[in-house]
Amino acid sequence: MPTPTAVSWSGGKDCCLALHRAREAGFEVRYLLAMFDEAGERTRSHAVPRPVMQAQAEALGMELVAPSASWGDYEGVFVDALKGLNARGVGDVVFGDIDLQPHRAWEEKVCAAAGVVPHLPLWQEDRDKLAREVLERGYRPLVVCTDDRYLDATWCGRPYDAAYVASLPPGVDACGENGEFHTFVTDGPLFRFPVRAVVAAVDTRELTFGDKTYLYHYARLTLGDA
Repeated sequence: MPTPTAVSWSGGKDCCLALHRAREAGFEVRYLLAMFDEAGERTRSHAVPRPVMQAQAEALGMELVAPSASWGDYEGVFVDALKGLNARGVGDVVFGDIDLQPHRAWEEKVCAAAGVVPHLPLWQEDRDKLAREVLERGYRPLVVCTDDRYLDATWCGRPYDAAYVASLPPGVDACGENGEFHTFVTDGPLFRFPVRAVVAAVDTRELTFGDKTYLYHYARLTLGDA
């Protein structure tokens, strides 16, 4: 019998495809591990509201595990969350990274600290082919965050579809693997019903990393009527 498995979860297309691949490979994925901000109101990286993330978990028929962390204590909180899942029988954790070695090294480190095994079903695959696979399998992502260095606010809040990918400026990765944009999946073959996420507005925020400040655009998601 397969042991329970968790997936490191942002709600986006890459972790969703990794979940799909893991299920096909026989993993019994039960838990979505999504990191939230200190207030527990929005996801740490992509600012997706908790009710929208919860609706996605319910649509997938999975349990949302949602610890809160600052950037300063993120790693420790993540390890503690993995340890908590391990105590519930989880031995394997799925990640959606494609080819960024520092990300993989971090995932291997935190999994080793928690006594679980990382799995990266998309690792070293062609980014353009993965982007096509997401769409060909029938997943429906929304672009919920863009980095203004690559994509201005007009690129945020739009469906991620073949036309969006084809129109991306030169140098912007089709998967957004370099952080150019991030997505939230609203429907697809693993979903029991669609997530009725609505883009109410696009907000622009300044984020400071070290001594540099950058502009990011975030789709303000709400839940629409059924």
